[in-house]
Amino acid sequence: MREITLSVPEKEYTFFIKLIKNLNFVHVKETKKSKQEFLDGFKEAIDELNQIKAGTLKGIPAKELLNEI
Repeated sequence: MREITLSVPEKEYTFFIKLIKNLNFVHVKETKKSKQEFLDGFKEAIDELNQIKAGTLKGIPAKELLNEI
């Protein structure tokens, strides 16, 4: 099996998904996060940052974070 990544204009997205779902050999896997998922993740990151600043949560040095990548 092969995979293809496509960029589709937002205004054409719904039509495109309906179109390709009608092809029996195509498996659709949507990966775009919803706006709410993005905002929830961002809020969690800000909360963690505030906890690190307050000293209630231990952060890790940026160098160590980059070494993990």
